Amino acid sequence: MRDNFRARSLLRAGLLGILPALFLLLSACASTSPPPGVTPVSPFDISRYEGRWYELARLDHSFERGMTDVSATYTLQPDGTVRVLNRGFDTASGRWKEVIGKARFTGAPDVASLKVSFFGPFYGGYHVAALDPNYRWALVLGPDTSYCWILARDKQISDSDMKQIVAQAQRLGVDSASLIWVSHERVDPSE
Repeated sequence: MRDNFRARSLLRAGLLGILPALFLLLSACASTSPPPGVTPVSPFDISRYEGRWYELARLDHSFERGMTDVSATYTLQPDGTVRVLNRGFDTASGRWKEVIGKARFTGAPDVASLKVSFFGPFYGGYHVAALDPNYRWALVLGPDTSYCWILARDKQISDSDMKQIVAQAQRLGVDSASLIWVSHERVDPSE
């Protein structure tokens, strides 16, 4: 009887310790609005945005930690959703990893504000905050400015373009000094 009570107490304590973290994670995933002060790009053309983008820089998050050679491929689906394929090289395991998600526009399809899910019913915001007129690079923010990605069609862009993008990110409240610059030295076997 005493062992059962102890086991139940430990289980409750463990769950109570996990619940706040789980609640915060789910709350972050549930937010699909752009960060305050961020206006998603409009007009936006998903057919021009489709295809492969290379991640040049990002803010650190556990789901990408240690990843190099990261790319994202966006494919418009017949139902209006967007298939998202993220791939990268995990330096810890020495293997390529990928995850497939689905994105939906949060409003009109000519506004670059989407919600994306890689884990069932939980969505997070995906907002293109700045975009090259020729769709050569993009500054993407999540539900807040602690989620930031700089993407480009090529594995490198000019220093002047990069400085412009970083300055724009900083004006929007991104901690640009914390950006992680992603190396692209491997050849993705799917290319």
